[in-house]
Amino acid sequence: MQILLCALLGYFFGNINPAFIIAKFKGFDIRERGSGNAGASNTVITIGKKAGLLVALFDILKAVAASMLAAYFFPQIKFAKILSGSCCILGHIFPVLMKFHGGKGLASLGGTILAFDPLIFILLLGFEIALGFSVDYVCVVPVTGSVIFTLIYAFITGDPVGTAILSAVDLVILYKHIENFKRIQNGTEAHISFLWKKEQEIARIKKNTND
Repeated sequence: MQILLCALLGYFFGNINPAFIIAKFKGFDIRERGSGNAGASNTVITIGKKAGLLVALFDILKAVAASMLAAYFFPQIKFAKILSGSCCILGHIFPVLMKFHGGKGLASLGGTILAFDPLIFILLLGFEIALGFSVDYVCVVPVTGSVIFTLIYAFITGDPVGTAILSAVDLVILYKHIENFKRIQNGTEAHISFLWKKEQEIARIKKNTND
């Protein structure tokens, strides 16, 4: 029962989606524009950088909150932080309050890592920023970051249950980014340089879409 409550705690926090809420206040459903996802990246595309940053910070902090509260209320569960944080990621991706169509979980993954160990978060963040800018695509970050963190967690803790939970989340994150990799192949995936070359990126994507 405590494991179930721990999981539900994380899933509830994951259902709180600032991208969806902000877009609704502006009169539209964010899932019907841009990339079609309710997350920070699509908020940048459809609303702007400041709103995207706000969404990213909120999604990170909600995973931190879910993980830390789980550790506080369920100290006897060794993998409480990982379980609640992982369920927060899943709640963000598959929110029941949004008919299971949410975001892709990058920021909430970051929050789960931050709650587990801030130093690992900083080091992994630095590595993923370098990787993301080197290939100029955001989608490589959650896929590689989730796998690397799972390996680090397994090595440090030797916890098979937490590792299995994270591995399941890795598969979900990979599945959610398959379309991104398909768009990379056909040239219609937005580059990170969209942040400062918006008009050029939009023109490039339209051209490749029409071709």
